[in-house]
Amino acid sequence: MTIEEEIKGHFRNEYHKGLINLTFTAKHLSYEFYQSLKSHDITEQQYNVLRILRGFRTEGPLSIGYIKERMLDKDSDVSRIVDRLLEKSYVSREENPNDRRQKNIMITENGLSLLNSMYDCEKSIDKLLKNLTEAEVNDLNRLLDKIRG
Repeated sequence: MTIEEEIKGHFRNEYHKGLINLTFTAKHLSYEFYQSLKSHDITEQQYNVLRILRGFRTEGPLSIGYIKERMLDKDSDVSRIVDRLLEKSYVSREENPNDRRQKNIMITENGLSLLNSMYDCEKSIDKLLKNLTEAEVNDLNRLLDKIRG
Protein backbone atom coordinates (compact mmCIF):
# COMPACT_ATOMS: atom_id res chain seq x y z
CA MET A 1 0.00 0.00 0.00
CA THR A 2 1.35 3.45 -0.87
CA ILE A 3 1.83 6.17 1.73
CA GLU A 4 -0.97 8.19 0.07
CA GLU A 5 -3.36 5.26 0.62
CA GLU A 6 -2.14 4.68 4.19
CA ILE A 7 -2.71 8.23 5.41
CA LYS A 8 -5.21 9.33 2.76
CA GLY A 9 -3.23 12.46 2.04
CA HIS A 10 -1.25 14.39 -0.54
CA PHE A 11 2.23 15.89 -0.47
CA ARG A 12 3.85 19.15 -1.62
CA ASN A 13 6.61 17.26 -3.41
CA GLU A 14 8.62 14.02 -3.35
CA TYR A 15 10.90 15.30 -0.53
CA HIS A 16 7.88 15.97 1.69
CA LYS A 17 6.46 12.56 0.73
CA GLY A 18 9.79 10.90 1.53
CA LEU A 19 9.97 12.49 4.98
CA ILE A 20 6.39 11.57 5.86
CA ASN A 21 6.87 8.06 4.45
CA LEU A 22 10.07 7.57 6.46
CA THR A 23 8.44 8.85 9.68
CA PHE A 24 5.29 6.77 9.18
CA THR A 25 7.30 3.63 8.43
CA ALA A 26 9.64 4.13 11.39
CA LYS A 27 6.67 4.53 13.75
CA HIS A 28 5.01 1.44 12.25
CA LEU A 29 8.15 -0.67 12.74
CA SER A 30 8.65 0.70 16.25
CA TYR A 31 5.07 -0.20 17.18
CA GLU A 32 5.48 -3.74 15.85
CA PHE A 33 8.74 -4.13 17.79
CA TYR A 34 7.05 -2.74 20.92
CA GLN A 35 4.38 -5.42 20.61
CA SER A 36 7.02 -8.14 20.64
CA LEU A 37 8.75 -6.58 23.69
CA LYS A 38 5.53 -6.33 25.73
CA SER A 39 5.51 -10.05 26.50
CA HIS A 40 8.89 -9.61 28.23
CA ASP A 41 7.67 -6.59 30.26
CA ILE A 42 10.39 -4.35 28.89
CA THR A 43 10.39 -1.11 26.91
CA GLU A 44 12.29 -0.35 23.74
CA GLN A 45 14.61 2.01 25.65
CA GLN A 46 15.27 -0.60 28.36
CA TYR A 47 16.03 -3.16 25.66
CA ASN A 48 18.42 -0.68 24.03
CA VAL A 49 20.28 -0.11 27.32
CA LEU A 50 20.60 -3.86 27.93
CA ARG A 51 21.92 -4.43 24.42
CA ILE A 52 24.50 -1.66 24.89
CA LEU A 53 25.60 -3.12 28.23
CA ARG A 54 25.87 -6.60 26.74
CA GLY A 55 27.71 -5.38 23.64
CA PHE A 56 30.30 -3.37 25.56
CA ARG A 57 30.63 -5.50 28.71
CA THR A 58 34.21 -6.50 27.84
CA GLU A 59 35.11 -2.83 28.29
CA GLY A 60 34.08 -3.05 31.94
CA PRO A 61 31.36 -1.12 33.74
CA LEU A 62 29.85 1.70 31.69
CA SER A 63 28.83 5.17 32.79
CA ILE A 64 25.42 6.73 32.18
CA GLY A 65 27.06 9.15 29.71
CA TYR A 66 28.67 6.30 27.76
CA ILE A 67 25.30 4.55 27.48
CA LYS A 68 23.49 7.77 26.50
CA GLU A 69 25.94 8.38 23.62
CA ARG A 70 24.97 5.01 22.14
CA MET A 71 21.21 5.18 22.67
CA LEU A 72 18.97 5.15 19.62
CA ASP A 73 16.71 7.72 21.29
CA LYS A 74 19.04 10.56 22.30
CA ASP A 75 16.32 12.14 24.47
CA SER A 76 16.09 9.08 26.73
CA ASP A 77 16.43 9.61 30.47
CA VAL A 78 19.10 6.93 30.88
CA SER A 79 19.32 7.36 34.67
CA ARG A 80 15.62 6.60 35.04
CA ILE A 81 15.83 3.67 32.61
CA VAL A 82 18.74 2.24 34.60
CA ASP A 83 16.72 2.70 37.82
CA ARG A 84 13.90 0.61 36.35
CA LEU A 85 16.31 -2.07 35.12
CA LEU A 86 17.92 -2.08 38.58
CA GLU A 87 14.49 -2.73 40.17
CA LYS A 88 14.11 -5.74 37.87
CA SER A 89 17.65 -6.97 38.71
CA TYR A 90 18.76 -6.73 35.06
CA VAL A 91 21.62 -4.35 35.86
CA SER A 92 23.85 -3.46 38.78
CA ARG A 93 25.03 0.02 39.70
CA GLU A 94 28.05 0.91 41.79
CA GLU A 95 29.81 4.12 42.67
CA ASN A 96 32.87 4.77 40.51
CA PRO A 97 35.90 4.65 42.85
CA ASN A 98 37.71 7.29 40.73
CA ASP A 99 34.81 9.74 40.50
CA ARG A 100 32.04 9.54 43.09
CA ARG A 101 29.71 11.54 40.81
CA GLN A 102 29.84 8.73 38.24
CA LYS A 103 28.07 5.39 38.54
CA ASN A 104 29.33 2.15 37.02
CA ILE A 105 26.55 0.23 35.30
CA MET A 106 26.85 -3.48 34.43
CA ILE A 107 24.43 -6.03 33.02
CA THR A 108 23.66 -8.87 35.42
CA GLU A 109 23.18 -12.56 34.69
CA ASN A 110 19.42 -11.89 34.90
CA GLY A 111 19.78 -9.23 32.22
CA LEU A 112 21.81 -11.56 30.00
CA SER A 113 19.24 -14.32 30.50
CA LEU A 114 16.45 -11.93 29.55
CA LEU A 115 18.21 -10.95 26.33
CA ASN A 116 18.85 -14.61 25.51
CA SER A 117 15.17 -15.39 26.06
CA MET A 118 14.26 -12.50 23.76
CA TYR A 119 15.84 -14.09 20.71
CA ASP A 120 12.33 -14.47 19.27
CA CYS A 121 11.90 -10.68 19.46
CA GLU A 122 15.14 -10.19 17.58
CA LYS A 123 14.02 -12.64 14.90
CA SER A 124 10.71 -10.80 14.61
CA ILE A 125 12.67 -7.62 13.84
CA ASP A 126 14.18 -9.37 10.82
CA LYS A 127 10.67 -10.29 9.66
CA LEU A 128 9.58 -6.63 9.75
CA LEU A 129 11.71 -6.07 6.63
CA LYS A 130 10.74 -9.37 4.97
CA ASN A 131 9.40 -7.60 1.88
CA LEU A 132 12.96 -6.50 1.02
CA THR A 133 15.78 -8.59 -0.38
CA GLU A 134 19.16 -8.48 1.34
CA ALA A 135 20.46 -6.26 -1.48
CA GLU A 136 17.51 -3.89 -0.96
CA VAL A 137 18.20 -3.78 2.79
CA ASN A 138 21.83 -2.91 2.00
CA ASP A 139 20.60 -0.11 -0.28
CA LEU A 140 18.18 1.06 2.41
CA ASN A 141 20.98 1.18 4.99
CA ARG A 142 23.21 3.10 2.59
CA LEU A 143 20.44 5.61 1.83
CA LEU A 144 19.56 6.09 5.51
CA ASP A 145 23.26 6.71 6.29
CA LYS A 146 23.32 9.21 3.42
CA ILE A 147 20.27 11.05 4.79
CA ARG A 148 22.02 11.49 8.15
CA GLY A 149 25.02 12.88 6.28
